[in-house]
Amino acid sequence: MKTLIIAEKPDMGRTIAAVVEPRAQNKRSYLEGEHYIITWAIGHLLGLAEPDAYDPKYKKWNIQDLPIIPSSFKIIPNPRTKDQLKIIGELAKRCNAIVNACDAGREGQYIFALIQQQLKLKQPVKRLWISDLTAESISRGFSQLHEAAEFEHLTQAARARSEADWLIGMNASRAFTTRHNALLSVGRVQTPVLALIYDREKEIQAFESQTFYDVIAHFKQEQTEYKGIRQGDKLTAQEDAEKIADAVRGKEGRISKYELKNTKEYPFKLYDLTLLQREANAKFGYSAKKTLDLAQALYERHKVISYPRTNSNYVTEQNLEGMHKTLQLLKHGPYRELAEGAQPALVHKGNKSVCNPSRVEDHHAILPTLKKPGTLSKEESNIYDLVIRRFLSHFYPPAEYKQHTVFTEVEGHLFKTGIKELLHLGWKVVIDDQNTKKNSRKKKDEEQEAEEWTDRSFEIHEANPVHCLKAEAKEKATQPPKSYTEGTLLKAMESAGKQIENEELRDAMKESGLGTPATRAATIERLKNVGYIEMQGKKIVMTPKGNMAIELIRRAGVELLASPEMTGQWERRLHQISKGEAERDKFMDNVKKFTLSVIEKVKQQAPAPASAFGVESGRGSKGRKGASPRSKTSSSGTATAVKAARTSVSKNTAATKSAAKPRSSAERVSLGSCPCSNCNGTIIEGRKGFGCDHFREGCKFVIWKEFSGKQVSPAMLRSLLDKGQTQLLSFKTANGAAYKARIVLADRTSGKLTLQREE
Repeated sequence: MKTLIIAEKPDMGRTIAAVVEPRAQNKRSYLEGEHYIITWAIGHLLGLAEPDAYDPKYKKWNIQDLPIIPSSFKIIPNPRTKDQLKIIGELAKRCNAIVNACDAGREGQYIFALIQQQLKLKQPVKRLWISDLTAESISRGFSQLHEAAEFEHLTQAARARSEADWLIGMNASRAFTTRHNALLSVGRVQTPVLALIYDREKEIQAFESQTFYDVIAHFKQEQTEYKGIRQGDKLTAQEDAEKIADAVRGKEGRISKYELKNTKEYPFKLYDLTLLQREANAKFGYSAKKTLDLAQALYERHKVISYPRTNSNYVTEQNLEGMHKTLQLLKHGPYRELAEGAQPALVHKGNKSVCNPSRVEDHHAILPTLKKPGTLSKEESNIYDLVIRRFLSHFYPPAEYKQHTVFTEVEGHLFKTGIKELLHLGWKVVIDDQNTKKNSRKKKDEEQEAEEWTDRSFEIHEANPVHCLKAEAKEKATQPPKSYTEGTLLKAMESAGKQIENEELRDAMKESGLGTPATRAATIERLKNVGYIEMQGKKIVMTPKGNMAIELIRRAGVELLASPEMTGQWERRLHQISKGEAERDKFMDNVKKFTLSVIEKVKQQAPAPASAFGVESGRGSKGRKGASPRSKTSSSGTATAVKAARTSVSKNTAATKSAAKPRSSAERVSLGSCPCSNCNGTIIEGRKGFGCDHFREGCKFVIWKEFSGKQVSPAMLRSLLDKGQTQLLSFKTANGAAYKARIVLADRTSGKLTLQREE
């Protein structure tokens, strides 16, 4: 009998067949040779069943039917690909062994596991685990097939992730949707990501720009001219800045301090998927999904880069030989000049910025393969060019600079100058000229303290006097945080752990962050599809529906749903399960308990008014039959629900835009009762604070959103209204010393706040 090879997609199956069975007959849905039958899964052939598969009553969304917690999870075939699943089952009956050739990762492992479960495959299984689809890698992979048992813990982690996401997504989405009569999608990853965008917009809205003045002086000593920025207290009055400029202009000064040190800049890390997506967004404006699709095409169809869905920026010792062969290959083609100028000796196992096996798990960094590219589209060429140039940069020495720091004193005023004098371009020769100029302009626009000199040397003599040629007062303003782009959001998703206090959780987030490299693009697309965010050029903006979703979740007392902390806890535990260091059943028990607590808290929440969502259509329980918060394994009901959400947003663009403006007090949601005596008002949110809706009747109660350097969050507001104080918070004195204190509601009539320090 023959061996059945199951790949994840048709292109992968055909590529594998070309190596292991080059004379195989093409049977459309599979290829058959002398020893192997090669077929494929077409992605997810199966998924977790919708709730109504457990009980018909779940076809109608009813909060009283929640929570939905299956004793065991059912799986159902994807109706669009059920014929391919049937073919795999028939082929398996003709084989006495199976090779799992799905993607070498958690998701690929899960795809195969569901096929094996549904078809009740009993044959012994081997695992193909490779990082690119070149003939050499495939041949080597088949000579070193792994036992399936080696990946059992990874399979358990994949099942736990999928089932946990189902429990949270299905139950929380149905709870919030039915409670507030609006289609609200809630998910373990998408909701914390939405909260990142929400919090950034609130920071921007609360920001008050302050004007200040810099004094810029231009100096000359012999043949060297340079400029310096005045040091000292920030100047807020224009006349003070102009007085200083007048005082130093045309005067002689001295160099009070001069420091010189040699510095080196090393190449940026090799690409993982998230870093590639960020840079493609910044340079070409590509969305995360578009970059992923292009990279996947370069990997699957063109076979010119390695597996792109990686979270590693490093390689192992086994990759070094291939990297050197690829360098030789690049000497014959458009990158010939750069490849010939490279220094192969720089890439070796002792170079930890490249070769670091401890930082490689499933897959190494994205690398070019030994296959020459054929005809690539313009967009594919752009992504391939990024990968090639990043790869080549590591075969070049570091860029070298002299770092000059000069303090010039004139008429008692001190000016600081930073000069980066280029000595050796090093790896930066690999960066294309257009990108270099763009970065230079960006640095100039941002007025970086260290001015880079690339065309001349900087010579200064500390003992000699200097002359101030001119001086001017320049008006500036403090800038608010920038709105997220897809590139900066990806970075925030990757490093969301920086917002977490717990060290162990932060370490888990460093590796996984919010989502994984393979799922982050889909998460952003999901937020667009359900009407939570919109794109304004490259900028991501919240819709009223997205704003209200986060506010409702936080007001329900289930802040963990919108916090990176829960994702950090889950990713840490899932990682431990994949390594056999934690039990899947215990993890699932905790997820079920959390699901129960979410449902109970949402049931107690007051329904939001219709006007709170900024759109009127798409409300109500009609049209939600079978709707699902998931994207990969949901039935057609999900598409209907998402389409309804899309339609409601697109048909109400005007309503969305107008809703971005402050709403009237009649439209705002109550955040609690006004604590002012003899006042029956409720607290509502304004642009800069939380106030009483009876302000027209004379109530003066207001709590400003910023107090002592802290943003007063809705959760802190609830504590102030209910308990008269917040929990213990961290503050800093003017000189930077940290201390703990509570914000206390000192006056229940005016809303005045004070700090109560912990002794």
